[in-house]
Amino acid sequence: MTPDLRRLYFATPRATRKAANLAGNPQVALLLDNRSNQLTDFTRAAAATIIGTAEELRGAGRATGLAFYLERHPHLADFTASPGTVLFLVTVTRISLVTRFQQVMDYDVP
Repeated sequence: MTPDLRRLYFATPRATRKAANLAGNPQVALLLDNRSNQLTDFTRAAAATIIGTAEELRGAGRATGLAFYLERHPHLADFTASPGTVLFLVTVTRISLVTRFQQVMDYDVP
């Protein structure tokens, strides 16, 4: 994610159901969490649902997005260099954060 939480980049093989689904419907909901399957999850776990629109990046947009992505994930350079890998940009519109399994905070991303 970018520091302003407005954009999220991810790479995936083109030959996946995920890529095919996004080609047909770019609306996304991504769930990120930090659970560790420990008792402390009841007080420390957090989950964020990110709502937005995904688009496959091409050309200059892909080069810019890929540079940002690889700065954070340099170990994925070979994976992203494969001709069968696509890079998506999710433009975030809303984030829902759940902590302690019931505290919900919603953030609209302008």
